[in-house]
Amino acid sequence: MRLVIARCSVDYAGRLTAHLPSAPRLILVKADGSVSIHADDRAYKPLNWMSPPCTLKEGTGEEEGVWTVINKAGEKLIITMEEVLHDSSHELGVDPGLIKDGVEAHLQELLADRIETLGEGYTLIRREYPTAIGPVDILCRDADGKTVAVEIKRRGEIDGVEQLTRYLELLNRDPHLAPVRGVFAAQEIKPQARVLATDRGIGCQVLDYDAMRGIEDDKLRLF
Repeated sequence: MRLVIARCSVDYAGRLTAHLPSAPRLILVKADGSVSIHADDRAYKPLNWMSPPCTLKEGTGEEEGVWTVINKAGEKLIITMEEVLHDSSHELGVDPGLIKDGVEAHLQELLADRIETLGEGYTLIRREYPTAIGPVDILCRDADGKTVAVEIKRRGEIDGVEQLTRYLELLNRDPHLAPVRGVFAAQEIKPQARVLATDRGIGCQVLDYDAMRGIEDDKLRLF
């Protein structure tokens, strides 16, 4: 991972255009190729970013101090450095991944055991399918025999969609699995996460934890 703290301005050119005026910011360049720009007041959420696969070109000569990040759709993130305050690189190695809490782990077990929850004709390939960046919660096949990768969360937010996107990028490089589509499954899916998932062609599935465990709710019924 490369960490750069610099006074810079940022311009995004793609489906939309956006401009960040000059200010001190943190720029993260990760091993997966992603580039994100952070302020000091937004928790984990970047001001702007480019998800992999993308390429970073650092300008030389008259273009020195200008970084151009381009993704496969041709969208550009242009970072103009005015003053670099810090620039360091660190080898983090392979991350073991997030250890799920009890509910998420149980949801994974239940869904693997009741894979037809995703649709009639679904069959399980395996749980915790290994990839170079961590295990996919569930890998299965739909009724047409197409591969489906499922990411499970208790609460579905944007970071979970980003995680599944990275898995799909890797899995679709495997000719024995491709094409692989994604399903984002959670007890609750935030509207922003649903919009992002839909934009990326990822399906969303709300999981009823009690129903999957065979527990009836306590609401009054007419019959």
